[in-house]
Amino acid sequence: MRILVFGAGSLGTLVGGLLASVHDVTLVARDPHASQVAEAGLDVVGAESRHVSPDATTAQTGHDADLALVTVKSFDTAAAAESLSECDVDAVLSLQNGLTEEVLESTLDVPVLAGTATYGARLADPGRVECTGIGRVVLGALDGGTSPLAERVGKAFRDADINTLVASDMPRRRWEKLAVNAGINAVTALARVENGALASDEAYDVAHRAARETARVARLEGVSLPNRVARAAIDRVVEKTAANRSSMLQDVDGGKRTEVDAINGAVVDTAAHHNFEVPTNRTLTALLRAWERGEGLR
Repeated sequence: MRILVFGAGSLGTLVGGLLASVHDVTLVARDPHASQVAEAGLDVVGAESRHVSPDATTAQTGHDADLALVTVKSFDTAAAAESLSECDVDAVLSLQNGLTEEVLESTLDVPVLAGTATYGARLADPGRVECTGIGRVVLGALDGGTSPLAERVGKAFRDADINTLVASDMPRRRWEKLAVNAGINAVTALARVENGALASDEAYDVAHRAARETARVARLEGVSLPNRVARAAIDRVVEKTAANRSSMLQDVDGGKRTEVDAINGAVVDTAAHHNFEVPTNRTLTALLRAWERGEGLR
């Protein structure tokens, strides 16, 4: 399968690197990372280890692929969709944070699959990505149900030894992931702590309140996500990734814009359509946006 990885940062490079062991992969990345991969190949180290030689470029248009794997930051989704509209791709799969697939679907005239990924990834150096934890990729039709396309993409991922599940309940899984991100990412970013710090104390309660609010909004949207399922998902992820620093915490540490708009902000905006209040998510969103403004990132 010809696969275009659009936005090859940490996760995109890791997944793209694993796929490159058996597929024709092109990474769209920034320099010097793109140049290093193009010249010397990509080293995958850590929990997964291999050297592969995908194509790599900074060019964002003019590509031809069976599948475009979108891994850009959520706030770059609209720009990515515009660039992909100038490529010849047969299908798109998002492995991003937040509810971004609708943005892609509104611009592109190709099928858009929804996906989640729990692999841990860190771009250690140009041309070198560390797998900090083996997780799972879950993908399927955006609106749920069975999908021959999703089955083909799932097989392509499994052929590359990526732990992959093709699911028929992606609407619920998307909102469950949003609940987890709303509870873990924003709280760890503001408290400057690893995920494991949310296992107990006051931060635990804040994370659970954010997840419960998200589950309630999901139900208003017609998606069955019980509060207990959202809370259990938080606990499960905190336990399995105790030593991890969330992506939002890494953004704050690096002085970069966060994805709060597509996570907690999306919960706030969707709740507003239903005249429903989500005070915890609203507070977390306001605090992170205030930090971004103070850093000149907004």
